[in-house]
Amino acid sequence: MTKMKDISSKKDEFYNYIQNLQDKITSSLEEMDGKANFQEDLWERKGGGGGRTRVIENGDVFEKGGVNISAVHGELPQSMQKYFNVEDCDFYACGLSLVIHPKSPMVPTVHANWRYFEMYNKKGELIDQWFGGGQDLTPYYLFEEDAKHFHQICKDACDKHDTEFYKLYKEKCDSYFWNSHRDEARGIGGLFFDYLKPVSGKSIHDWYNFVTEVGNSFIDTYLPIVKKRKEIEYTQEQRDWQEIRRGRYVEFNLVHDKGTLFGLKTNGRIESILMSLPPHVQWQYDYQVEEGSEEAKLIEVLKNPKIWV
Repeated sequence: MTKMKDISSKKDEFYNYIQNLQDKITSSLEEMDGKANFQEDLWERKGGGGGRTRVIENGDVFEKGGVNISAVHGELPQSMQKYFNVEDCDFYACGLSLVIHPKSPMVPTVHANWRYFEMYNKKGELIDQWFGGGQDLTPYYLFEEDAKHFHQICKDACDKHDTEFYKLYKEKCDSYFWNSHRDEARGIGGLFFDYLKPVSGKSIHDWYNFVTEVGNSFIDTYLPIVKKRKEIEYTQEQRDWQEIRRGRYVEFNLVHDKGTLFGLKTNGRIESILMSLPPHVQWQYDYQVEEGSEEAKLIEVLKNPKIWV
């Protein structure tokens, strides 16, 4: 691979952005919860770099959640060199990753991730770079107006940059967050994009503007839904259903998720990688939902992803 010409690094600018975004998101979630605060954990990676993990637990609204940033660098592991079909390269990767598991089954789980990656030859020259990320919603009970709200905010963010983006990245999200061994989606989707490189008339600065636009939209996608649903009463049976569905969430993260697998292959910090896992989960043998129930309504949408906006 040769050195990329006329391409500048975005790593410092993007790392500053995700530091500020982490502050905004954690402050907003603490205010919504009203009881629990995020605990901060600063850590270093042996091979280079580190991160700032923030975890909230046992709140009035949020049972467990993490909003993490990291910036790691060093020699690209052999497994990843094979994956990217390169030899003898170094890398830099930074990003913000969050997962929020609410206490109430009426409030959806949410996941988001915005990341940036650079690759260098042994002279330290930049030879590749890209952005990736997205945000998606995993409800336990389907409120269609919530699904439409979440997707509309995602679409609004996309449309500011390209009116083709929402349809493209919504479809990629539906395809990516698919539990193929269950033949169903993990949730009701949102946006997913990867390998956004300076090609096809889009500079790396254009992609930076797009990804940060999506990141800035996150609070507006999720918190209005939380506010609307957090006081709804629920039964133990509904809580059990939430924990059964959480099991599907765990299955996706451990079996299919590229971010989890990348973290494990690059000797990432295991506590940060697995912070996405919920604290209480159930796996009931051959669990079946009752026909015509609210639970069945959710399963129908997970089996057949909908166009929401």
